[in-house]
Amino acid sequence: MEHAAKVRTCLWFETGGIEAAHEYVKLVPNSRIDAVRENGQPNDPMIVEFTLAGAPMMILTAGPHYKLTPAASISVLTEDQDETDRLWNVLTANGGAPGHCAWLVDRFGVSWQIVPKRLPDLLASDDPAIVGRVTSAMMQMGKIDIAALEAAAAREEPHG
Repeated sequence: MEHAAKVRTCLWFETGGIEAAHEYVKLVPNSRIDAVRENGQPNDPMIVEFTLAGAPMMILTAGPHYKLTPAASISVLTEDQDETDRLWNVLTANGGAPGHCAWLVDRFGVSWQIVPKRLPDLLASDDPAIVGRVTSAMMQMGKIDIAALEAAAAREEPHG
């Protein structure tokens, strides 16, 4: 038996793991289903191994013993506002829920962070005032708005 990866993130689902894996690989470019292990459950296979933008993942559909939690999330660095909006809108649709500061929960109960690359770039500034203003702006957001972050970074503090 060949396996997709030596190390991978595993998400425990009560049901619906195959549906989630197929949705995720359609949503994120450079993703694919690597293996499906039915273990006698053809409509809801026990194990789905998949690659999400190069990151090895696995969903274990094994009943109600454990629940998904925001303590583990899938974090996606997006290129621009269009990609951020697309992922956010799809993942919060059909029962998903927006959160704060780039976090959301999809309809399967998986937590995600949809983070435009511009956010960590701005937070890496050598200027503590810029970092403070960007952090303050981010704390007011659900979905990250790149233009608003850049405006916060550019704002001059009043001298007093």
